[in-house]
Amino acid sequence: MNSRERILARIRTAVAGAPEVALVPARPPAAATGREVELFAERVADYRAVVHVAEPGKEGAVIAEALARRGARRVVVPGGLPREWERAVRDHPGCEVVTDDPPLSAAELDAVDGVVTGCAAGIAETGTIVLDAGPGQGRRVLTLMPDYHLCLVRAGQIAAGVPQAVAALDPARPLTWISGPSATSDIELDRVEGVHGPRTLEVIVIR
Repeated sequence: MNSRERILARIRTAVAGAPEVALVPARPPAAATGREVELFAERVADYRAVVHVAEPGKEGAVIAEALARRGARRVVVPGGLPREWERAVRDHPGCEVVTDDPPLSAAELDAVDGVVTGCAAGIAETGTIVLDAGPGQGRRVLTLMPDYHLCLVRAGQIAAGVPQAVAALDPARPLTWISGPSATSDIELDRVEGVHGPRTLEVIVIR
């Protein structure tokens, strides 16, 4: 018996006879108020992410402007991304859209300039974005390997706090919680960005 099997055996023994716990179906968060949308944008910016607030139907122009400023030329677009968002990427002059079908290797993802995705939820209180590998988000690695992540968040996806967001998420899905660009510090508190994920996070909030 290896270490993994021993650990799982101990867990099974510890929970033997425990009552079954029913999973609560995910439900959409209550519609975010204008103040909650503003708070979410403020908290995301506090994490050193670049934040834009766009009116519905205007986000395509903001996507194109963001990619132009970044100088992105090869951008990953996950399956299921809304057509208007994908069109904005494709119409960006000189931009090559890269798809994940067949799945891109780590080396191929490391060579692209960035990725554009949607999300599963946003949390106003903490400025956190949650991905669940759903349509328009793709595999978890798509947002970890590229150095630049442009993420779009609709106002209707923003929950006031963590409990409300958790209630709206499916616990059976692979959840990734993002609070700003990837960063870490060594023992002397020297901050290093881009170690565990994208060095630059840019967020478009659609109110």
